[in-house]
This record gives sequence, C-alpha cells and structure tokens, in this order.
Amino acid sequence: MSDKSFVLHTQARRHDWSGEGWLSIKTFFGGQARYDSGGGLFAVDDQCYLLLNHGQPYTITVAALAPVESFCLFFAPGLAEEVQRSLRTHTESLLDDPTPPLVPPLTCFDRTYPHDTALSPALFALRSALRVGPRETAWLDEQLRQVMTALLHAQQNVLAEVARLPAARPATRAELYRRLHRTRDYARASLDQPLTLDDLARAACLSPTHLLRAFKQVFHQTPYQYLTELRLTRACHLLTHTSLSVTEISLAVGFESLGSFSWLFHQRLGRSPQAYRAQRQNGDFGEADEGKARYNRSISSAAETERKEGTG
Repeated sequence: MSDKSFVLHTQARRHDWSGEGWLSIKTFFGGQARYDSGGGLFAVDDQCYLLLNHGQPYTITVAALAPVESFCLFFAPGLAEEVQRSLRTHTESLLDDPTPPLVPPLTCFDRTYPHDTALSPALFALRSALRVGPRETAWLDEQLRQVMTALLHAQQNVLAEVARLPAARPATRAELYRRLHRTRDYARASLDQPLTLDDLARAACLSPTHLLRAFKQVFHQTPYQYLTELRLTRACHLLTHTSLSVTEISLAVGFESLGSFSWLFHQRLGRSPQAYRAQRQNGDFGEADEGKARYNRSISSAAETERKEGTG
C-alpha cells in the first residue's frame, strides 16, 4: 500500500477480501456490497455510503449477476487530522507552525449514511471526473482533501445528533448512538431474514426492552416499524425492476409467509403486490406512486404525532 491517499474504482460481479484499511468511504452503484466489521453488518448500495475508521478490520463480499461498480476512497494516515487542524486552528497559529503535531488518529462514527447534501455531491463529482479518464496525482490529492473537508463537516452534523440523545455523559451518548445505528445497519443488511427483536438486540448488545425504548425515543418508530418500512420499500423495487414472483419477493424481504406480506402490502399501499406490479408495468405510475406516497405520509404523520405527544 502506498503512503498516498488513493481511490479504488472498478467493477466486478464477485469480490471477497478481508484485512485492515485506512480511514475510508465506501460507495457502490448498480448492486450491493456487504461488509462485516467490528461485529457490525453493513449493506452498501446506490442509496448510501459506508464510513470505516483507520485500522479497522473488515470483510467485504460482492456476489451479483451483473457487474457492481465500486468507488472507494482511502485516506492516508494523518490526512484527516491535518485537514481538521486547518479547519479548527487560527490562521496565526497555522502560519507560526505549519507542521501538524502528532495526534491520535481521528475517529468517525462507523455506519452507513444515506446520501446527503453535505458529502455526497463531492463524492459524485469526483466519481464523474474519474470516469472520464485518469488524472494526475496532484489533482487527485486536492480533490481528496476537498472530500475530507466535506466529510468533517458532515461529521459535525453527526455530533449534533449525538448531543441530542437522552443520556447525561457524552461517552454514553456516543456509545448509544453507535449501538442504535448498528441495529439499523444490521436490519438493513439482513432484510432477507425473519428478524426478531431479540436478533436486533443481540446485534446492538442491548436488552430487547432497552433497545425498543431507546430506538423509539431516538428514531420515533419501533424496530419493527423500521423493518417494515425497509421491507416494503425493497418489495416495491423488486416488483418494479425484477421478474421475481410475489412469493419469491416476500421471502427475499424477510416475511414469514406470502399471506402476511400480501396483507401488509395492501394495508399500507392500498393495493395487492400483483396490482402494484401491473400498474408499474403498464406505465400507470400515478396510482402506484400515490400508494407509496400515502404510506410515506402515514409514517411521517405517526412520527410527528409522537414528537408532539412527547413520546419521542
């Protein structure tokens, strides 16, 4: 491994690797990669990016029918700390001592993040530029420092989220944040499994009752409601973009039976899975999308009601 930051940009149907890496941002397009790291399980696709810390052991697996594009950024040791110092230190001090002192490696919250307006535009712009052709090392170094600046700003938003958690000590709030988001990542990476509250609690290293109370307090929905939202969203995607049968889709998104899947789908989206697929195939997006919109509004309304009632 070089001592310079670098980008790994390639495509593959299958890929398996285990080891330790630098502080890195993982993104994938046209498919999914699964990471196992530090007891956490992560699924990375077009909708999110994964952040892993320096020296963190992990295993990556890609297994797909079509090539999956990986776009992963690796930051050389010391770069994050140097950029952070430039953002936090007064200009006079930077002029007097331009060489950064030795400090412990910067640690971020390792989890998946939905693509956002803070960091993702910088990632997408760099990806587009590199797809045109190879660039010089000096140009790439500048771009990666700009991405790191955006990453540090995004992590400031995360720290603000942590500060709002219901715990007295900062260390307790940070640990609770990690464990609750580990639960969400585990659920997202295990949609094909019939997960229980006990399964999610084990992933979070919390008791089931503590997880249920804290998850609802922080995210304004229960773990089951979150799982249901993920499963139905994934089911809509599979109904629209694949030829899998409704039975196969119900199993692929973790429902215990076709009956429970069909009943819940109709209850939340106002039509059966078969009718939803037919409308999408016939180009009748209006009614199908209205069902999805109504479902999304019901989730938002429930969360807002909990906030107003003080249950969140």
